[in-house]
Amino acid sequence: MSRIEELPDDHDETSFTPKPTNPSLPNATKLISSPTSADTPISVPPLPPILSADDPSKKTVDEVAADLKKSPFFMTSTDEAADPDNIELEAMRALMYEGTRLEIAIGFREQGTEMAKAKKWADAKEFYYKALLALRVERKEGEAWTEGVGSKEEEEAKERGCKEICLVNRALCHMELRNYRSCTLDCTAALALNPSNLKAHYRLTSALLSLSHLVDARTALNAALLIHPDATALLALQQRLTAAETAANTLAQKKAAEITRRQAVIKTLASALALRKIHTRNTTKPPDLEDASIKLVPDALDLKSSTLVFPTLILYPLHSQSDFVKAFGEEQTLVGHLEYLLPLPWDSQGEYKLTGGKTEEVEAYMETKSGGLVKWGKRVPLLQVLSGGKVEVVDGVVRVSVVPARRSQEYIGVVKARRGKV
Repeated sequence: MSRIEELPDDHDETSFTPKPTNPSLPNATKLISSPTSADTPISVPPLPPILSADDPSKKTVDEVAADLKKSPFFMTSTDEAADPDNIELEAMRALMYEGTRLEIAIGFREQGTEMAKAKKWADAKEFYYKALLALRVERKEGEAWTEGVGSKEEEEAKERGCKEICLVNRALCHMELRNYRSCTLDCTAALALNPSNLKAHYRLTSALLSLSHLVDARTALNAALLIHPDATALLALQQRLTAAETAANTLAQKKAAEITRRQAVIKTLASALALRKIHTRNTTKPPDLEDASIKLVPDALDLKSSTLVFPTLILYPLHSQSDFVKAFGEEQTLVGHLEYLLPLPWDSQGEYKLTGGKTEEVEAYMETKSGGLVKWGKRVPLLQVLSGGKVEVVDGVVRVSVVPARRSQEYIGVVKARRGKV
């Protein structure tokens, strides 16, 4: 009877060698250490035919992997091996595509349906594509009819039916993948085979609606309702289409009204400028004024009671600085704006300042249409300067240069030098 013996703490494990209980049995250690002994023959399974031709030990890992992929057991795609002498592969292909073109198409169609049920739309689409491709293969001479089919006409009718189903189902895949244009093409092809196909009518209208082709969607839906006037799906789709048409009409009317109003604003503004004899000119590179512009306020369409405001650029040319006034009213004076602009934060010498509420220490100039200068009295309204006929508003911006009074001649000299009249 066997028993368990406790080993002492100083036991040397390296000296432990198991002994067979039955002296007639071969020593296990000998079997392991001597696999080539006559007492223990080991049978090695043969290598695959692809690997047995050459010594695998002389190949790289990539070369061995490439050889394995040529074997059907390790192959992940039948397209990975194009060797015409690969008998096993050709046998597999024959099993995959054996039968008439209708039977092959039905096989692909059923695989596509399984993928569609699993909502794997891209895979389903590819199977339906292969099914349709199989139906386009030219029939071989003397090819037998599909089982259960007795005539050419019956075979062709079944092929048309299979093609119709594949087109309609592939259209569903396109819808789910948001390939609406492709969906309309498949539905149109299906309706060419069967003008009363309800699913094709429904998906065609749905795809056109998703593309916002409302006129075409209405045409398609009307054609469908002539054939299926009581179809619940079509009636529900009609409500969606009607709502979309209403929203589109409302938006179109709003856009049309906005265009009409914009045109009226432009016309009213032109009339306001003409009445005031204000000259304007646009260049090819106008500045970015964002939302600032010449306009009538508070009502852009009220020519009588509204006043003009101008985006105005106040320049300090002797110091290369500027300020921008978004809306300078035609009745406002320059001093009204200088009162809050001065003193200037960058004017460390105090050249631009007001003394006792007066601005005699600065002067303002505007360029004329001929390139000269006109002095703008700081208490003169903007309209009086602009309507004098000498200056013009370029690119919708009024430009005025402000300089220290004691340096006005310096500035005038710079302008004359620029014009070449020194």
